[in-house]
Amino acid sequence: MPNIGERIRQTQLWKSVFRHPMPLDRRNRVLVVLTNLILHLHPVAMRRHGLRLSYTWCMGGITFFLFCVETITGVLLMFYYRPTLQWAYHDILALRDAASLGVLRELHRWAGHGMVITVMLHMYRVFLTGSYKPPREFNWIVGVVLLVCTLLLSFTGYLLPADQLAMWAITVGSNMARATPLVGNEGPGSSLLTVDGVNMITDSSDVRFGLLGARTVGEVTLNRFYVYHCVGIPLAAAFLMAVHFWRVRKDGGISGPL
Repeated sequence: MPNIGERIRQTQLWKSVFRHPMPLDRRNRVLVVLTNLILHLHPVAMRRHGLRLSYTWCMGGITFFLFCVETITGVLLMFYYRPTLQWAYHDILALRDAASLGVLRELHRWAGHGMVITVMLHMYRVFLTGSYKPPREFNWIVGVVLLVCTLLLSFTGYLLPADQLAMWAITVGSNMARATPLVGNEGPGSSLLTVDGVNMITDSSDVRFGLLGARTVGEVTLNRFYVYHCVGIPLAAAFLMAVHFWRVRKDGGISGPL
């Protein structure tokens, strides 16, 4: 008589989800990978040298793991945090001192710091091993955009505690956007965008105003950064990660040592 595990595997529900048995041989492994929504992003087989820790440093995998930690802890933090100047700082204190013994926020904070470090080390490793060369140049560009997304996640999350350090740090950081070419109020080429002799790029219409939603950092900026940090940038990063993994597979797996 088959055991309970075998009976479960014989049900129609199980077969509708897992269409192939365990991938014990290469042919079945190919079928399992190619017919699975998640697994098909990865190559069926890997080169032996591509699995050596001394070569990969495992920085790409660690970065993805930290992104998953950020996503889970971030969603849980959203239950306690209110993005208003009246409550934001008090909610951060409560998250530090009361909710989950402060562990939840610290996990999110330090995983964010770690993600910035590991994604930069991953880019450094890819550069050293020449993995940006053809046919992998498109994936290198995707990786650079993911690096920018990681830095933007860190930048937008910095404001959410809404303390004096965060307010002034974002003020200084966003002031640099004024010097953006063409779209910055004080950037080169901004005077070229004129209509009937009137400059269209002002402190109320440049890229800094679009970033902050106001001339100065305030509640509108806090709410805008909250949406950037919790919705916009994570969705863009998740999509680009899927493209990144898929391109690794299409390019023949992890590149070999030089």
